[in-house]
Amino acid sequence: MKLGKFDLRHELGSLGMLSLALLAAALAFAIFVVQPLEAKGRTLAERLARSSPAAGAPAAPQKLGELYQYLAKPEQTTDWLAKLYAIGQATGVQLASANYRSDQAGRIEHYQIVLPVSGSYKQMREFLDRALAEIPVLSLDQMTLKRESRRDGAVQAELKLTLHMVKKS
Repeated sequence: MKLGKFDLRHELGSLGMLSLALLAAALAFAIFVVQPLEAKGRTLAERLARSSPAAGAPAAPQKLGELYQYLAKPEQTTDWLAKLYAIGQATGVQLASANYRSDQAGRIEHYQIVLPVSGSYKQMREFLDRALAEIPVLSLDQMTLKRESRRDGAVQAELKLTLHMVKKS
């Protein structure tokens, strides 16, 4: 061993150098991988804590009550159907006879309507836009479009709509 010059490679040997390399790799892994993941985990935990029911978000029973309140409208089914027909007349969509089916599940009544209609694509869009905007308890469940030929401007459609209403006591 020389006193003036220190040779680390010689003093530690190949096993010691390998150990130093592993320690350096572990330190780099902790700095560049583990710390960013821990920071992301803290951010997600904070976001989750803010959105939990204890942080002011409405609880499930409260949300259900809000849904019932939203669906409880003074109009009857016939009122909504008349409004739907009037929207069809106003937009130029030809409404054929519809099929209705009532389904009652719990406090909510569902009136399923299968409605064959015809008109231009633009009229159909306007009809659906207005119907869904003006009848807040209406949902569009399915729509099937058919056109006889490319030159034909009229589109035949079958709309499956549902009125969702709270049962009147």
